[in-house]
Amino acid sequence: MQARIYQPAKTAMQSGRFNTRKWVLEFEPEKGRFVEPLMGWTGSVNTQGQVRLKFPTKEAAIAYCERNGLSYQIIPPQPRMPRIQSYAENFR
Repeated sequence: MQARIYQPAKTAMQSGRFNTRKWVLEFEPEKGRFVEPLMGWTGSVNTQGQVRLKFPTKEAAIAYCERNGLSYQIIPPQPRMPRIQSYAENFR
């Protein structure tokens, strides 16, 4: 079972960086999703897709994977581009 370890990006509705400091471990889906014929909802037989573990550091997430025998892939965080804006640019 393959796991992904990454730092989530902030959402478009966030102005701060509250939930972006923790590391998240998610499992790769083993099988794709399917459309249920009766109701037309999307279904899946993979229950590991619902598991999302949060860790304070990357090393703690790696230690969890190695302790439980999971193969993992680390996705490095993208660097933030600082956007420096002056007050006068609001009126351009």
